[in-house]
Amino acid sequence: MRKRSVATLITAVLAGSLLTGAPSPRAEAATSPGGAPPADAPQRLGVDLDTVTIPELQARMKKGSLTSTALTNAYLWRIKTVDRTVNSVLRTDPTARRQAAASDYRHRKGKTLGPLDGIPVLIKDNVQTRGLASTAGSLALAEPPTVDAALVTRLRKAGAVILGKTNLSEWANFRAAKPTSGWSAVGGQTHNPYVLDRSPCGSSAGSGAALAASLSQVTIGSETDGSIVCPAGMNGVVGHKPSLGLVSGDGVVPISVEQDTAGPMARNVIDTALTLAVLSEEGAARRAGLSTRPVSGDLHGKRIGLWRLPVLGADVDALMTRTARKLRAAGAEVVEVELPYQDRLAELEFPALLSEFHRDIDAYLATRKGPQNLAELIEFNRAHPEEQTCFAGQELFEQALAAPPTSDPAYKAARAELNDLSRRSIDETMAKHRLDAIAAPTNPPAWTIDCARGDNDVVPSSTPAAVSGYPSLSVPAGSVGELPVGVLLTAGNFQDGKLLKLGAAVEDRLDAWRAPRYLRTVDPKTHR
Repeated sequence: MRKRSVATLITAVLAGSLLTGAPSPRAEAATSPGGAPPADAPQRLGVDLDTVTIPELQARMKKGSLTSTALTNAYLWRIKTVDRTVNSVLRTDPTARRQAAASDYRHRKGKTLGPLDGIPVLIKDNVQTRGLASTAGSLALAEPPTVDAALVTRLRKAGAVILGKTNLSEWANFRAAKPTSGWSAVGGQTHNPYVLDRSPCGSSAGSGAALAASLSQVTIGSETDGSIVCPAGMNGVVGHKPSLGLVSGDGVVPISVEQDTAGPMARNVIDTALTLAVLSEEGAARRAGLSTRPVSGDLHGKRIGLWRLPVLGADVDALMTRTARKLRAAGAEVVEVELPYQDRLAELEFPALLSEFHRDIDAYLATRKGPQNLAELIEFNRAHPEEQTCFAGQELFEQALAAPPTSDPAYKAARAELNDLSRRSIDETMAKHRLDAIAAPTNPPAWTIDCARGDNDVVPSSTPAAVSGYPSLSVPAGSVGELPVGVLLTAGNFQDGKLLKLGAAVEDRLDAWRAPRYLRTVDPKTHR
């Protein structure tokens, strides 16, 4: 549980931030200049949506002092009000209140389905959700699917309330050579709640921004390389990229089955871990050491390798120095490391993804109404001007169409080398220094949103875990000016449970989370 002083709680009460479902004055300032909640604001419930955890919510539901219906109404109201500024949620589920009422009945009967029963969840729009448009941000997939993705089925069985769908970088940022993270033809541009003219990072942009704005208790993102952890870092929340195979990819719009995985995002590690345990396939969850009990951890005696990545700038490097100092003060041993083979990974990864995308998107499109293969999808984009309002390019689609097939021996050799070097980069580093995890900056300070320029990103820390299929976890580390930066923790294959325990201890020690202020802009030099 995140530490919060009595003085801070008293201040929050006096400021009215314990008005569950109503934006705090911070959020409200973006939509209601007078600072008073509108007349249709939900009831006061005595919990702070910015900081409350799933175990705390469940304890209240068990006592009868909180209902899932009231919690769901609170989040729906915040989506209605606060999200007009952030633009992170594409649509809400019209059955959400009915789902919440069913959970309330189970709570009254003492027959709850687990820690996520009655907890509102927002889902990235490349994850099939029956009856709700699941578009990957593209007009080409406008017809709602009739079946849930496997992970959504697991959420429903756990009693979670499917609250709605979040915006994303269209086609998970794998369409144009110069994309703009957080933009899609379906949803337009999502904004970073900390500074609204800054990027939320992609591709799980809406999932990260919605959490920062407290529009849901947890969200679901997906990643091929960086698309969970970068939005988590830039939006000041927690994101876990699971070990490959831990969460089923059935029903998730693909880039590459060799690297794709969905995963949980939340405002704290406890909620992230509980959600991952629900999402994970049973056998894989046991192998990864996951549990539906809250996680906790201790840094004393842990060895952490600090991979600095100075390419992210002097301000980020200084933040990592302060992070290392705090971890050492908590009893951890922090040693400087460099991960080998990174230049070769950068050289091989993109060509392999092109071949894999062509194979995997063709297979997926054949299961949906609309374009049936990549060639038809390219023609669809050319015929629809709405797909070109921020950036017109679809160079990655065109390169993938022309890429060697995955049966090509050169491709097979490249993928084999990628897998080998990415795993060795982590395994050898951890063995050499006897590490429990590798720590690196998750992200640079968020760049300005610019459709003409595209993204201005340099985020290399996610690649070793992404390509190897190993787990990574981003936890808030602090800020550069007003802009959040995360610390990315990486460990060995299927060490998700151990990584989350370590992440909980790191989160507790750094205590770096702070609520967004919805600033319109900041000084580009100081980020203040």
